[in-house]
Amino acid sequence: MTTYNSVIDRTDAAALIPEDAARQIVQGATEQSAVMRLARRLPDLARAQQRIPVLSALPVAYFVSGDTGIKQTTEANWDNVYLDVAELAAIVPIPQAVLDDATYDIWGEIRPLLAQAFGAAFDKAVLFGTNAPAAWPDDVFTAATAAGNALQVGGVGSDLYDTIMGVGGLLSLVEDDGFFVNGHMAALSMRAQLRGLRDTNGVPLFVRSMTQATGYELDGSPIDFPRTGVFGGGTALMFSGDWSQLVYALRQDITYKIATEGVIMDGSNAIVYNLFQQDMVALRAVMRVAWQVPNPINLTQATAAHRYPFAVLKP
Repeated sequence: MTTYNSVIDRTDAAALIPEDAARQIVQGATEQSAVMRLARRLPDLARAQQRIPVLSALPVAYFVSGDTGIKQTTEANWDNVYLDVAELAAIVPIPQAVLDDATYDIWGEIRPLLAQAFGAAFDKAVLFGTNAPAAWPDDVFTAATAAGNALQVGGVGSDLYDTIMGVGGLLSLVEDDGFFVNGHMAALSMRAQLRGLRDTNGVPLFVRSMTQATGYELDGSPIDFPRTGVFGGGTALMFSGDWSQLVYALRQDITYKIATEGVIMDGSNAIVYNLFQQDMVALRAVMRVAWQVPNPINLTQATAAHRYPFAVLKP
């Protein structure tokens, strides 16, 4: 039977049509550590532990009675807190054949992603104690809560504004402990809540224009919205505080080493990969870092248990 509607379509000729691959890998911008962006960096450490003297008692002055009155003595005391170095590490194994056949610089793509992973792990350990080493201090969430510097949304006043900015609000908890708030770190979900805040006339407090980017500040201090997943646990919405009081130091910045020989073992010491036998290449990344909140005494709050330079807003 004669046909007049036959055609070689794309499916028939699929084997003859070359595939064109994009020259760039589509991915989001890598995020660095949010804590390191806001905290104060100390000089690099020369060893695995460093002692920091912290003022723990203030001198007191007295009025003298008359020209020959007895002048009283006073003193100041210092305690020690420690920067204890912990190691972050990761190994990325890749078959040599994959590297040879790839049209992309795989190691060049992996390195910034590893730096992002290190920053996320550091942030989660510092803020929430996630997988934190035993030698590290209490995380910010735990310490702020223990000091009484924690509020829940709607816990003060009738709206979010009062909870953050009002009397007895989040910022005032830090100020009552003798510190000035100079920055905030918040979950991405807080952006929508802040955009929804309005004054008594119904005018948005943060949104100035529908066509311009919204500037997020509280009492003149910027708000950082990390995208490292640090707030993914849902236990906190925002940290406010004096970030100069949170210090960190590096014993070793992120270093990379490529190996073509050796074995990779799992947690039970079982060999997972033999690089030489399986013709694989491994990239190892290592970072050694320490952090601390010295929390020195001040004239506003002398009791250490009730003094902390951060407050946390809980859902």
